[in-house]
Amino acid sequence: MEVRMIQLYNGGAYVLNGSEIIPDSPDAQKVLAGKMAQVPSKEEARKQTIAYGILKQHNTSGSMEKLQIRFDKLTSHDITYVGIIQTARASGLEKFPMPYVLTNCHNSLCAVGGTINEDDHMFGLTCAKKYGGVYVPPHQAVIHQYAREMLSGGGQMILGSDSHTRYGALGTMAMGEGGPELVKQLLNQTYDIPMPGVVGVYLTGEPMKGVGPQDVALAIIKAVFANGYVNNKVMEFIGDGVSKLSADFRIGIDVMTTETTCLSSIWKTDETIREFYEIHGREKDYKELNPGGVAYYDGMIVVNLSEIKPMIAMPFHPSNAYTIDELNANLDDILADCEKRAKVSLGDQVSFSLRDKVHNGRLYVDQGIIAGCAGGGFENICAAADILDGKSIGADEFTLSVYPASMPIYMELVKNGSAAMLMQTGAVLKTAFCGPCFGAGDTPCNNGFSIRHSTRNFPNREGSKLQNGQIASVALMDARSIAATAANKGYLTAATDLDVEYRNPKYVFDKQIYENRVFDSKGEADPDVQIHFGPNIKDWPAMSELPEYLILKVVSEIHDPVTTTDELIPSGETSSYRSNPLGLAEFTLSRKDPEYVGRAKKVQAAQKALEAGQSPEEALPELKDVLDTIRASYPEVTDRNMGVGSTIFAVKPGDGSAREQAASCQKVLGGWANIANSYATKRYRSNLINWGMLPFLIEEGDLPFVNGDYLFVPNIAEAVKNKASEVKAYVVKDGMKEFTLKLGEMTDDEREIILKGCLINYNRV
Repeated sequence: MEVRMIQLYNGGAYVLNGSEIIPDSPDAQKVLAGKMAQVPSKEEARKQTIAYGILKQHNTSGSMEKLQIRFDKLTSHDITYVGIIQTARASGLEKFPMPYVLTNCHNSLCAVGGTINEDDHMFGLTCAKKYGGVYVPPHQAVIHQYAREMLSGGGQMILGSDSHTRYGALGTMAMGEGGPELVKQLLNQTYDIPMPGVVGVYLTGEPMKGVGPQDVALAIIKAVFANGYVNNKVMEFIGDGVSKLSADFRIGIDVMTTETTCLSSIWKTDETIREFYEIHGREKDYKELNPGGVAYYDGMIVVNLSEIKPMIAMPFHPSNAYTIDELNANLDDILADCEKRAKVSLGDQVSFSLRDKVHNGRLYVDQGIIAGCAGGGFENICAAADILDGKSIGADEFTLSVYPASMPIYMELVKNGSAAMLMQTGAVLKTAFCGPCFGAGDTPCNNGFSIRHSTRNFPNREGSKLQNGQIASVALMDARSIAATAANKGYLTAATDLDVEYRNPKYVFDKQIYENRVFDSKGEADPDVQIHFGPNIKDWPAMSELPEYLILKVVSEIHDPVTTTDELIPSGETSSYRSNPLGLAEFTLSRKDPEYVGRAKKVQAAQKALEAGQSPEEALPELKDVLDTIRASYPEVTDRNMGVGSTIFAVKPGDGSAREQAASCQKVLGGWANIANSYATKRYRSNLINWGMLPFLIEEGDLPFVNGDYLFVPNIAEAVKNKASEVKAYVVKDGMKEFTLKLGEMTDDEREIILKGCLINYNRV
C-alpha cells in the first residue's frame, strides 16, 4: 500500500482541535505546550475522544476500565432472532426492555425447507406483538439500511446480531455480536468489556471522480487487517476530509470497518449528517459530535482521499486488495498468487483457477452484483445508472443484478428514472435481500468469477459447495467500477477510466411504505398473543454444568492462518435451519472437515451416557483405556465428577460473521472447548463463553496433540472458579504428557456462565 494513500502511525497521537496531528513522542508534551496554555495528561486526553464520551454515557459499572454497557436499541434479522428470542424465553423473558427491531432480509426467498422460512417470519411477527418489538416484513429493507433510516441517533449505541452493525457515520456507536449478547440486553444484563483502545482515522483530501466508498474501505482494510492495527479497537473518523463526503459515502466506508476486525466505529458529525436526519424526518435524533480540544488516540491512520484509486479485493478476503490499475498491469502474477492462496483454504477438494479468465490480455468476469448494506445505497445505484446510461451489458455470459437496500430507496430510484436506466441496459433490479452477501442468491456457475459491491468474499460466500465439487469466487469492488465493467460487457474496468457526467440527484425519503407495512408495537407488549411455532422451530437441548474433570477428544485440527465463521458453520441454504439447533448442527464444519460431525457425535454418546447414569465406556469403548490411564494418576475421577466431550484446534478461528451458531453448533454436538493460538474476533470468543465452551489458548508452535488424541483437564471447574489464568492439561496417549492451556481474561459473570454450562443455565432460576 502506498504510504501517500494510507499512512499508519507506529504509536499513538494527539489531535489538537480535531485538525492537527501531533505524534506521541518524548517531545509531544513540549510541542503541545508551545500551542496551548494548559497541556492535559495523556490519560486526560484519552477522555476527549468521541468514543470515550459515548461509552461513558452508556457504562453502568462506575469504572471506565471495566465497562458494563447498556445499549439504547437492538436489531436482528431472520437467521438470528429466532434463536435469540428462544434463548431469552428459556431465561424468563417477559417484555423487550428497549426497542428491538426484527428484520427479514436473509431467509426471504423461501427456497429451502418448504415453509420453514415463513414460519420463522410469523414467529418474529408474533413475538414483536407479544413482547413489544418492531417487525419489518421480507423485502422491505436489509437490516442495516432500516437501522440507518429509522433507528440511528447521535450519541446512541445499538447492538445487532449481525457483524456489520455499523452506524458510526450517523453518530451512532454500533456493535455486531452473537445472539447471547442481545439476550443479556433483553434480560437487563450488560455487555462487559475492558475499555477498548481508540484509533483515529484522519481523512484528508477529496475522492476523485469515479472513486466510491468501497474503494476507500478496501484501501483501509488492506492497510490494517494483517497487522491487527485496529483489532478489537474503536475506529474514530475525523479530519477535514470528512466534510468532503456525502452521508451515503461515509456510510459505505463505515459499514466495511467490520472487515478490519475493529470493535466499532464512530465519526464526527456535521451539517451533512443533520441533513440526513432531516430527510428521514428525524432531525431531533441528530447530535453534533467532535473530539475535544486535545484528544489522544492509541493509533492513527491517515487516509489521503485524493490518492485513492478504484480498488478490487481478490478472492478470498477483503484485505487481498489491489488497485484495479495494478491488477490490470500485473494480471498473470496477481492471479497466480491468488490461485496459490486459494490452495490454503480449498486444499485439493476442487480445482480453482483464475488465469483462464484472461481473454485477449484482459480480465473477464462472469457476474456483477450491487447489493446489501454496503452496495445497495441510493448514491451507489444512481452512479451505476449514470455510468450505464444508454449502454448494454451484452447478451453473453456477463450478468448484472442490483438490489436496492430498502423499498424507500427502490421507490426513489423508480421516481428519478435510475431504475429504468439500469433495466434498459439488461441489468435486473431485485428487492432488498442480503443473499449475495452470505451465499443465498445469484450463485455463479462453477469456476465463475463475480465482482460485487457487498461485504465479504470468503470461500463459498457466493453459495458454491465444495463438498459437491463446486467452486466459484468473488472479488469486491465499488458499484461505480462494477458498472464500468458492465458497460464494457464484463471486461474489468475502473470507473475512473470512463468520462461520466454524474447527476447526483437529491434523495427524498418516503416513510409511507414503512407506515403501511412495518409492524411497530411502540414498545407496548401484548402478553395474550400466541407465538407462531413452525415444525422446524425447536428449543435448545439441555446442557450440563462444567464438571470438575474434563476429558476431551480432539475431533478436528485446522491449520489455516484464519478460520472464518463461514467455515465453522456455513451460510447460504443452511441458514433456513437456524431455528433448529440440532438440525443446523449437522452442517458444522461441513466445508472444512466433513468428518467432524460424525466424530463429535461419537464422543457425545459418552457424555449422554453419563447424564443418564449409564456407563460411558459402553457408549464409547475406546474411552476405557483412556480412563484407566487417567485413573492411574487421578484415582478420584469418577462418573459423577467427570465430563466427556470434544474440542477442535484452529490457529485463529472466528473471523467474519457474528453468528453464534459457529459456537452453539459445536456445543449441541458435545463440544466443551476450543483451542486456538488466538481468536480472530472478540465476538466469536464471547459466543464460545456464552454457550459454556472453554476458550482455551495455546502457545504458537508444534502442538502437543494431534487430531484424534484424548486430552485430560483436571480440576477445571476449580480453575475457572478461582480465576486461574492457565491450567494444566495432559495428552492421554502412551501415558500422560503434560502441557499448558491458558484461559485468557474473563469477567466474573463469564466464568459463572461457563461453570453453569451456558447462558440459558446461568439465567434459569
